[in-house]
Amino acid sequence: MIFSRRFTQQLLDLLQFLIILVAAIVILVPIYWIVSGAFKQQVDIFQLKLLFTPTLENFKIIFQDPYHLEEKLLNSTLIAFFTVIIAIPLATMAAYSFSRFRLKGERIMFVTILATQFVPAVVIVLPFFILFRDLGILDTRLALVLVNLSLIMPFAIWMIKGFMDSIPIETEEAAMVDGSSRIQVIINVVVPMALPGVITAAIFCFILAWNEFLFAVIITTNKAVTLPVGLSMFHAEEGVLWHLISAAGIMIMMPMFVLATLIQKHFVQGMTMGAVR
Repeated sequence: MIFSRRFTQQLLDLLQFLIILVAAIVILVPIYWIVSGAFKQQVDIFQLKLLFTPTLENFKIIFQDPYHLEEKLLNSTLIAFFTVIIAIPLATMAAYSFSRFRLKGERIMFVTILATQFVPAVVIVLPFFILFRDLGILDTRLALVLVNLSLIMPFAIWMIKGFMDSIPIETEEAAMVDGSSRIQVIINVVVPMALPGVITAAIFCFILAWNEFLFAVIITTNKAVTLPVGLSMFHAEEGVLWHLISAAGIMIMMPMFVLATLIQKHFVQGMTMGAVR
């Protein structure tokens, strides 16, 4: 009986290992293909060989005429940065209101905000296009910031509210008994306690704004083109320039890896905080 249980446990451990191995391969192979392709010459890009002569020429080409990826990189950085800078404070205040105050029609308001997340982006892209055309802000960073705000604000409010709900209200009451105003309580008590959750929401909002493609490809044409849209430029008479796309893909992924490394501690803490009520 003991041998049978041990054999069963070993079999389950082996099965678990195989599942994790397959999942790791599925996740890592595309990343390896992009990373290796970024350092390959065009003649080597379709050859499945592990050993090749690496080159940095691809990274040089994507920053030269006619691609000028540095312009797209700047646009994506500024748009994502200002989207997060504007969205997070507003979402934090809205989340606190929904979490602490009992408002008339509060549930309807909150459900309405969440319902906007289920509207397909392709349905609302045309009204945004017409609105921005009439306002004269097509192909501008301002237009993309406004679009991103409309997309990520409901998500940010919903996410931060979950963290706010996990903060004991007694801590706020104690601070107010000591003479603190509501604003002081929010700034000095609530926000520091919810900071891991706020940072987590900011990470997701930055990623969503950084990777947004549909609105960017329709609203922009030249001046405010972002990195995801810029990938569509890498084609020529000989076909798609996969080696250049891979190099540009590295430029898109690197800020995400750097950001995740710098704030990994806050991210994990925020996710744990939001999971415990």
